[in-house]
Amino acid sequence: MIQNIGVRRLVSLDAFRGFTIAAMIIVNTPGSWDHVYAPLRHASWHGITPTDCIFPFFIFIVGISITLSYRKMLTAGRPKVALVGKTLKRAVLIFLIGIFLGLFPDFAFEEIRIPGVLQRIAVVFLVCALLYLYTSWQQQAIIGSALLLLYWVALIGVPVPGVGTGVLEPGKNLAAWIDSLLIPGTMWQGTWDPEGIVSTFPAIATGVSGMLVGKLLAIEDMLHERKVIWLYAGGLSAFLLGSAWGWVFPINKNLWTSSYVLYTAGLATMVFGSLFFIIEVLKYSAWAKVGLVFGANAITAYVIGGLLPELLGSLNTWYVQQFVEGDWAKAFSLIWAIGVCILCYIPIYVLYKKRIFIKI
Repeated sequence: MIQNIGVRRLVSLDAFRGFTIAAMIIVNTPGSWDHVYAPLRHASWHGITPTDCIFPFFIFIVGISITLSYRKMLTAGRPKVALVGKTLKRAVLIFLIGIFLGLFPDFAFEEIRIPGVLQRIAVVFLVCALLYLYTSWQQQAIIGSALLLLYWVALIGVPVPGVGTGVLEPGKNLAAWIDSLLIPGTMWQGTWDPEGIVSTFPAIATGVSGMLVGKLLAIEDMLHERKVIWLYAGGLSAFLLGSAWGWVFPINKNLWTSSYVLYTAGLATMVFGSLFFIIEVLKYSAWAKVGLVFGANAITAYVIGGLLPELLGSLNTWYVQQFVEGDWAKAFSLIWAIGVCILCYIPIYVLYKKRIFIKI
């Protein structure tokens, strides 16, 4: 559905969403995967890099958006039943777009992969939206905390057949074992998938963390400056708790461990707090134009970013042969990724200038 929207949006949230999508496109489209700077790679297993923060940042933003948009619709008198239908439709559509991107361009259905980035976003969006509609923010906080604690206990304490208890190695942990029983088709790494079923449960807690931040933002009689203080205080607390939890339950993006949820949610809250302060309090927003443009049509930008590398395959091969070699190989590989991001920006900018937002 395409809408012409004239109402004012939360500029800092659009900017945060847009910068996150731009970063996602850049890390997903290097000129050559053999030549990538370390911060632009995912951690091989335990540990974290800046790239590992991008996906949870986006899910965190989804959580904020749910609270703000659904609160507005309920205030306007929209019945919950109608919102449930709207939510289901949108979640299914996002999920199917994720499947399409995974199949494009060969459409080898015999190798279909059901999990994926958009698929996880769809599931988290659906669950979090329903939580918002039918629970209080206090109950949401309890549910999010329970998911993290239960996930920790399960992965550490439940024995895996043929492996043992407390093993967190690739393909040999409880999440991988359950996913192998439940997920049809192909998994990303053969014996395990970073967007599998089990690790989606703590990802829901990431969405809940964003919903709680949205609740703070929705308090009408609180000064923006005080909100910034709470954002920094809450973000720092989650970051420190996640860091400490990581001593006994390692920070791991592939497993989406509970420590990873708190660590990245804390970082996301503080990053957003900084954007909120600069843009909403200090009223400096001109510098964030790229983020605003990408953020206004984020899913559309992501889809274009997923299609372009396949469409540019021959050009990419030529570029790598000509430029991605020697001492400057990583730099030229990054330049290609930035170029893809700029190409994505062009149609998104046209939509932005026409005040058209494609609402999936």
